Amino acid sequence: MTFVPRRSFRAFAALFALCAGLLLAGCSGSDSAGTSSTSTTADASTASSKPQVSTILDKQAQTVLDQFLQYPTGSQAQVSSAVLTFAPGASTGLHKHDAPLYVYVLEGTITVTYEGGIVKNYSEGSAILEAVGTAHNGENKTDKPVKLLVVNIGAEGVANTVTL
Repeated sequence: MTFVPRRSFRAFAALFALCAGLLLAGCSGSDSAGTSSTSTTADASTASSKPQVSTILDKQAQTVLDQFLQYPTGSQAQVSSAVLTFAPGASTGLHKHDAPLYVYVLEGTITVTYEGGIVKNYSEGSAILEAVGTAHNGENKTDKPVKLLVVNIGAEGVANTVTL
């Protein structure tokens, strides 16, 4: 058993609270006046305060095309994430996902066209579970950048994105 000095534990707890506050502040939406809907970083860093929770997506069981969510099986689970930035006019190109994919729109509006001609627009603050196994293309049709937080919920040996 490793001894952790009380002072180090307190520093770790304060750092954890600060990081949680920054994460919540970075992922929170704004109201129409442009003010943040979460507490300030200073409030979140005190040991006695608790972070505010703004639920974005809760117990979603289906993708945007009403497919029931299924995780890949047979190999080690893997989660990876990235922030994608689309300049005006940029697109993903035709592709599909072989594993569940969570997307949160941080800025702007992305237009996604799915096979069969289904078109959906996702604006800032939208949280979605992307279609699995269905060809689609995402495009920034606006004059402002689009930023997406993308979280792949996959497995070893399963492609997160397959270019078509």
